Amino acid sequence: MRKILAIIICKALRIIGKAVGKGSSLPGKFALKVCPDILSRVKLPQNIVAVTGSNGKTSTTEMIAHILRSGGKKVIYNAEGSNQIEGVTTFILANATLGGRVKGDVLLIESDERYAKYTFKYITPTYYVITNLYRDQLTRNGHPMWVYDAIAASVNNNCRLVLNADDPLVSLFGKDREDTIYFGADKLSSDTETFTSVYNDMVYCPVCHAPMDYSTYHYNHIGHFNCEACGYTRKQAQYSVTKADLEEGYIIIDGTNRIDLALKSLYNIYNILAAYTACSLLGLEGESIAAAINNYVLKNGRVTTFKLGSRQGVLLTSKHENSISYDMSLKLAADDKEGSDVVIIVDAISRKYFTSDVSWLYDIDFHLLSTNNVKRIILAGAYAYDLAARFSYTNIFQDKITVTESIEKAVDLLNTEDGEKIYVITCFSDKGKFLERVEVEN
Repeated sequence: MRKILAIIICKALRIIGKAVGKGSSLPGKFALKVCPDILSRVKLPQNIVAVTGSNGKTSTTEMIAHILRSGGKKVIYNAEGSNQIEGVTTFILANATLGGRVKGDVLLIESDERYAKYTFKYITPTYYVITNLYRDQLTRNGHPMWVYDAIAASVNNNCRLVLNADDPLVSLFGKDREDTIYFGADKLSSDTETFTSVYNDMVYCPVCHAPMDYSTYHYNHIGHFNCEACGYTRKQAQYSVTKADLEEGYIIIDGTNRIDLALKSLYNIYNILAAYTACSLLGLEGESIAAAINNYVLKNGRVTTFKLGSRQGVLLTSKHENSISYDMSLKLAADDKEGSDVVIIVDAISRKYFTSDVSWLYDIDFHLLSTNNVKRIILAGAYAYDLAARFSYTNIFQDKITVTESIEKAVDLLNTEDGEKIYVITCFSDKGKFLERVEVEN
C-alpha cells in the first residue's frame, strides 16, 4: 500500500507542479517520506544508463536521449535536470503505473555527483558513464578527490563503467576492475606538449602521488598520462575521436564516422563521444548514431543564440565556480577569427546558496581573451569590479575593457548598428537577466 500511495502522491503533485511551472523534485521528496525505499520497489526497464561527473552531465544525457529516440527507442529520463534523489524519484514515479512498472526501453538518469550514492543505493545502472572530475563549486564540493570518493560510494560491482580515458581521476574508477569501457581522444592537432592552464590538479599521480607525465594535453589535465613510478597509465580507449578539426567544425570517431559540430568546442567533443559510446553499447550502429547527432543543437539552454539590433550573439552558460567550463567558453570566443565582443556577467554566484567568495575567478584563464580576434570586453554585474581586479593580472590592454555593474547598461553599450559577433559568458543564475533584454532565437 505504501508503494501505491507514494506513486499516487508523486503523480498528483507532479501534475500540480507542472501547472504552476515547478515541482521537479518536491513530488519525489514527499514520495520518499511515504516510502523511503520506493526506488527498490518499482520495476524498471532492462537497460539503465546513468551519467555523472563535474561537467557535461546534462548535455551528454540529452544527446543520449536524442540518439536513442532517433533509433526508435522509448527513453525515460530527467529532462528537467533535477538530478538528486528527489528529482530522480519524481520522474521515475511519474512514468510508472500504479503497480510500479516503468514502461520504456531505456531508463536514463542524470545524477548529481555528490548524491549519486543515494540514488544508486536502490538502482543498479547497466552502464554508468562518468564524464570528468574538475574543480567545481569548491564552497560546496571541496577538492576533486573528495568528489571522487563520493562517486566511488555509488559504484556497484554489477554495473559496467563507461569512463573518460583521458581524465586520470575518472580513469581511476576502472583500476583493477574488469569489463570497463573507455572513451577518449587520440592526439589532436590542437594538443599541446606542455601544460598551459592556470592550475593543474593532476601534477601528481592519484595512485602513488609521484609526479605525473603527459605525452600530450588536450586541455587542462585531460590528455595522455603516465606515471613512471607506479605504472598507472591511460587505458586504450575502445571509442575514440581520431580527428578533430575545430576550425572546420567536425570530428571523426573511430576513423569512420564524421560528425559536424553545431558548437565548435573541444569540451563539447567529449560530451558527444560519451553519448556515442553509450548508444553504441546499447546496440545502435555508429553510422546511425553519427547521423542523429550531426550538427545537433542542444535544447537545454547551455547555448542560446540571440539578436541585439542588427548584431548576432551567442550566450554560453558556464558554471560559476567552475574554471574549466569558463575556459572552454572563453576559448570558443577567442578563436572566432571573424572577430567578437565578449561580455562576462557575474551578478549572483550561485542559485543554491549564498557566497561572496570570488577566489574561483583566479582559476580561470582570462588571458585566453588576449587576442586580436576579441575587439572589446565588457565586465558586468554585481561582481564586475572583482572581475576587473582579476583582469588586472592579465596582459590584456585596459582600453579594451569596460566595467559596469548594470547589465542593462552593458546591453546598451552593445546595441550598435555595426559590430562583430557578441559572446556572452555567464551562469544559470544570471543568463535570464541578459536574455530578457535581447531577442532570443532558439
